[in-house]
Amino acid sequence: MSKRITAFALFAFMFFAVFYYYFVQINEPEAVPAFARKYRMSCKTCHSPFPKLKDYGDDFAGNGFVLTDEEAPRYFMDTGDEELDLIRDVPLAFRLEGYAKYQSITEKEVDLSTPYNLKLISGGALTDNVAYYFYFYLSEHGEVAGIEDAYFMFNNLFSSELDLYFGQFQVSDPLFKRELRLTYDDYLIYKYAVGESDISLAYDKGIMLTYGFETGTDVIVELINGNGLVEADGFGTFDKDKYKCFAGRLSQDIGEYLRVGGFGYYGKEGPSVDTLAGVNEVSIFGPDATIAYEPVELNIQYLERRDSDPTFQDAEGDDIETRGIMSELIFLPHGDDSKWYAVGLYNYVETDLNDYKYSTGTIHLGHVYTRNIRFFVEYTYDLEYEEHQAVTGFVLAM
Repeated sequence: MSKRITAFALFAFMFFAVFYYYFVQINEPEAVPAFARKYRMSCKTCHSPFPKLKDYGDDFAGNGFVLTDEEAPRYFMDTGDEELDLIRDVPLAFRLEGYAKYQSITEKEVDLSTPYNLKLISGGALTDNVAYYFYFYLSEHGEVAGIEDAYFMFNNLFSSELDLYFGQFQVSDPLFKRELRLTYDDYLIYKYAVGESDISLAYDKGIMLTYGFETGTDVIVELINGNGLVEADGFGTFDKDKYKCFAGRLSQDIGEYLRVGGFGYYGKEGPSVDTLAGVNEVSIFGPDATIAYEPVELNIQYLERRDSDPTFQDAEGDDIETRGIMSELIFLPHGDDSKWYAVGLYNYVETDLNDYKYSTGTIHLGHVYTRNIRFFVEYTYDLEYEEHQAVTGFVLAM
């Protein structure tokens, strides 16, 4: 290990030691983000640790941000008009992240990346079985990024378990949500696009239908543009071509501790620039699973992808094949009440195009200072190129 990494590790250790001594042992304030404020309950009701959702929090989001077992006090104003449902207080929350980071590939010593992200979040029920959610990046990587998640949700359509989402979301949300991960390192297979293709499993505009059966079976279908987040053209159109893409997922609970699922995606796309030609036909498929047996949770995702012409050269030949793995192990020694937690993350992506390969292992150790403030140190090793990344930082919600 290089002297720089050793120095950074020492810095991170001293930071945690000083922080723990002067703050953790003497201060235990309560957390009050938007939904906790609304329902007057702890953040750990839905998160453990935040922003990771527990099953109860996942059910809460899927129910249009309404708790079925508790009414929100004075949520709507009494205007005297029975046809008007007006929220008394619009729920708002902020999420702020900052880091100190070392990357051997940049040779820039330690970078102080604070703030790294700052987002404004709002969501809640608008009326019976109708809800909304969005967040706006006030700053992402030093720039105003704009809106990412933004959708209306129609819950319990036709008095059934059918829900409809209309707007902007991540195609991979029914699998493992990137926005709710605990690590600085990402789930690469979800955001990876091949060649000149704009198709990935990250953000897109579309419609999503979900249905849950009492047998523990969940069915999800998505209809999306298939070109990510782009600006509208001169006609106010966001889709770059005439094609639409489709995705679907089937998952099943098996006993108390195991859930298995299968995902499929199919679509076509034209090129983003006029100098290219051809149509790329894309299919993505693979299984996923979660094993949750306190105090550990193991999440596994495997995906294969086929692209017919990802460089849009209108060339004939075999499909370009891409394979990816995401494996995540979360350790919460005391369950919901854990102040310390650990995460191990493995990312692997390889593609026939230019023989590209990405393989990293990450170790993450975090401390929950309060329910809405956590600090962490994280180390990632690139197994393919033998590069190092070390990060220490904070994430807070308010």
